[in-house]
Amino acid sequence: MRKKKILLSCLAALLALGLWLWWGNTTVMAHTITVTDSRLPRAFSGFRVAQISDLHNDAFGTGNETLLALLTEAGPDLIVITGDMIDSRRTDVEAALTFAAGAAEIAPTYYVTGNHEQRVPRAFARLEEGLTKLGVRLLRGEGENIWRDGASITLAGVDDVSFYAEYHPGRVPEGLLLEDIQSLREEGGYTILLSHRPELAEIYEKSGVELVFSGHAHGGQVRLPFIGGLAAPGQGLFPQYDGGLYTLGETQMVVSRGLGNSIIPLRVNNRPEIVLAELRCE
Repeated sequence: MRKKKILLSCLAALLALGLWLWWGNTTVMAHTITVTDSRLPRAFSGFRVAQISDLHNDAFGTGNETLLALLTEAGPDLIVITGDMIDSRRTDVEAALTFAAGAAEIAPTYYVTGNHEQRVPRAFARLEEGLTKLGVRLLRGEGENIWRDGASITLAGVDDVSFYAEYHPGRVPEGLLLEDIQSLREEGGYTILLSHRPELAEIYEKSGVELVFSGHAHGGQVRLPFIGGLAAPGQGLFPQYDGGLYTLGETQMVVSRGLGNSIIPLRVNNRPEIVLAELRCE
């Protein structure tokens, strides 16, 4: 009788754990971050940027309707997609375009590449063409002025470093990337940079941009209480930049924990998230 009770207790615990893991991998949360900067033009105080990162062809509801409903509810002024919208191991361009079409109906939408887009050049070419037709703006070493009440900020974006001919795993063309970012800055203005990898934080700081949106770290995949993420690509164990807001000298960086999974199919204590950054001038 006692063994039966122990067995039932173990089964109940395993079931509870399974349900918790399922809930923690399929239930998207909205993570609001306030970014305060006295250099931000006053007209943009209260401006809301929704960030989507590392979707990896995952779906939250049919056609990502749950994800799109959350974006609609957030009411962003701008949506930014910071790479890895598709997954190189199970690429579905049409699913990515379906989501992008829905996002573009909610707010102006901008996109930069991640490392997974670089791995599947033919699929990425179709994705790029489809996004352009939908009116989603691809920033591939480009910048664009965003206007509000007569004031403007620069929204700039660069390709993931894996697109650079000089890139090799473990060796990043830092000088070229730095030059590319600096060329997009408007002197005396406020620049927001979209770039996939947070581990390049030192380069972003050197470039002088005021704010960066990044992803790639997947929140460290497994999040430990009081410690944070366990491991992230490009950062290894206990990554420094796994999710949230970071201050790097005069530069601030928002890192999304992302939405989907890739090599490791399971998140632990690390719910998928939409980041909603509210900009404040104080």
